[in-house]
Amino acid sequence: MFDIGFTELLLVGIVALVVLGPDRLPGAVRTAGLWIGRIKRSFSAIKAEVEREIGADEIRRQLHNENILELEREMNAAKQKLNSPLSSLTETPSATETSLQDKNPQP
Repeated sequence: MFDIGFTELLLVGIVALVVLGPDRLPGAVRTAGLWIGRIKRSFSAIKAEVEREIGADEIRRQLHNENILELEREMNAAKQKLNSPLSSLTETPSATETSLQDKNPQP
């Protein structure tokens, strides 16, 4: 996230030691650590909330897709029911009919 190397951290520590002095430096570091901890917890709470929302949206989207698929299956079933009487009229001759036609050729 931040590109801070060891030398930069060492420089910040030396400047803090010079500015704050050895008496107040431990308290300042402790306070900074507490604030950093609070900020991290806040960000993790926000991140968890966003992930929950995204998960809820994904579940809603998945349910919607399943409903669409179910409607499509119902439409295909209804279509097959409508086409089944028509298909019996336009079926190709069965195997026995073809074998009879082969034995008795028509002129």
